[in-house]
Amino acid sequence: MKLPEPSSEPFGSVRRDGTRTRRSEMKADKAAQGGRLSRQVERQRAISEMVMAEGAVRIDQLAERFGTSQMTVHRDLDELEARGLLRKSRGVATALSSSLVESSDVYRASQQQEEKHDIARAALEFVEPGQAVFLDDSTTVLQLARLLPARRPLTVITNVLTILEELKATRGISLVALGGAYYNWCNSFMGGMTTDAIKKLRADVYIMSTAAITDDTCFFQSQETVDVKRSMFDCAAKRVLLADHTKFEKRALYALAPLVDFDAVIVHGKTDREHIRRLEAKGVNVVVARPHTAHPQPAPNRAQTGGIL
Repeated sequence: MKLPEPSSEPFGSVRRDGTRTRRSEMKADKAAQGGRLSRQVERQRAISEMVMAEGAVRIDQLAERFGTSQMTVHRDLDELEARGLLRKSRGVATALSSSLVESSDVYRASQQQEEKHDIARAALEFVEPGQAVFLDDSTTVLQLARLLPARRPLTVITNVLTILEELKATRGISLVALGGAYYNWCNSFMGGMTTDAIKKLRADVYIMSTAAITDDTCFFQSQETVDVKRSMFDCAAKRVLLADHTKFEKRALYALAPLVDFDAVIVHGKTDREHIRRLEAKGVNVVVARPHTAHPQPAPNRAQTGGIL
């Protein structure tokens, strides 16, 4: 049997008849695949930005906006949902929270930014150099984390990757990272491993936020979230709650603690005065944060000095 003679054409060259050899074809296929992937990534980025800007968008509107099929949009949304950025619900892509599902940290970080910054500045007054501080996964607390270099030295204990990234290169701040099962939607670790680690620690102060305030009690959308926050709450000498005005308008399923159990509850000046009066009548130590050009309302001395209500 006579074997075919090897081709004298260089692998990857173009033949005289204009056809390409296998290497050229492979390169062309690879380039086309890379182009499709690049377009997919760009489309998913644009979809997530549009949904986060508007809160919720119908899937058929997304298909029309980006000139693609609804099936393609569904696949894009499946990937974005797996990354914890948004979710699908009855023909709608949404970044909004519900009583059962919290919105992603990416979306929450874009909401009420100035208000959260004002609250964070007021919360900084409850942190003193040399303390150990628990920080939770809220985006308001992330604003506080960026201010903590003003209170060095500190030990910060957290289960939140975003905060660890924010502070990892800051001199004078020691980090204790709490591991566990990773949750995309909040960029944090939770679960039994996390709570077990927390129970072995004691902090001077715990600063946290809440998903919703109902009947003057903190509520959250998942029991895993409550378990971690409860462990930090129980292992801290002082507890400070941060709540922008929208928290009083939301609902969630799982209760953590009544507001009267906190040493201070920091709200914003945009909060309905009726809420503030009601909380104060119950004995809650309410601190009203003002825009950063002004000073926050002073907290009673017992909160500043760590006294328990």
